[in-house]
Amino acid sequence: MSDLSTMESFASVRALVIDMDGVLWHGSKPLPGLLPFFELLRERNIPFVLATNNARQTPEQYVEKLAGMGVAVTREEILTSAQAAAIYLKHQSPGGGEVFAIGEDGVRDALTENGFTLTDLYDVRARYVVCGMDHGLSWDKLATATLNIRAGAAFIGTNPDTTLPTEHGETHGNGAILAALQAATGVAPTIMGKPEPILYQHALARLGVEAAQTVAIGDRLETDILGAVRAGLRSVLVLSGVSQRDALQDLPYQPTWVMDGLPDLTAALRVQ
Repeated sequence: MSDLSTMESFASVRALVIDMDGVLWHGSKPLPGLLPFFELLRERNIPFVLATNNARQTPEQYVEKLAGMGVAVTREEILTSAQAAAIYLKHQSPGGGEVFAIGEDGVRDALTENGFTLTDLYDVRARYVVCGMDHGLSWDKLATATLNIRAGAAFIGTNPDTTLPTEHGETHGNGAILAALQAATGVAPTIMGKPEPILYQHALARLGVEAAQTVAIGDRLETDILGAVRAGLRSVLVLSGVSQRDALQDLPYQPTWVMDGLPDLTAALRVQ
């Protein structure tokens, strides 16, 4: 782990994979330094992918959210765990198939765009159950997911985050929903998002760069940073979200750098 006084190797950064919740914003509130950070990335032509475990929204919705904060990005610069799940299932079942989805537009659109058919409540014929964060979560959705998993459907979780930083504070995340379904079925989900390396691998493929030239930026040690370690990327832990510096003590893996937030990160990139 290094701090801002030890930035020699930061000069080799050629691309970034950036988390969003807790790094760029809390809920609908942008974090300090958001605009100067993206202005520098565009000025220096540093390519990036915004790779999030949050599966609620579509890439288009994230583009719109950032535009509302004064930042212009393209759909290709957004990668969600819902997209990673859909890509994974397409490899498993190229011809599509029936999926029961807990989730919002981000999950549902990613699945249908990749040729899958979404099943209805209490329809117990799904080949897969995909679970992402869902603000419309209900007893009926949990019951249908449970019935399908018990009937043999493969259980896919978009991400394991147990909490979610919002403008109101930390609330429950998708990992809490996965835990409920696992308790009800005895089946553990296959995770698509961080800390599994698949999301970072998709980001690297999209960027067309090697892991050694890329730095991951995140606010969660157990997902963003551990995922980066597993994918062979250097990483920056920003202290603007969930994990704080005292959590680093005795941790078997470490971020490459620790920074307070986007202003420090912008300063580090500016001097490279």
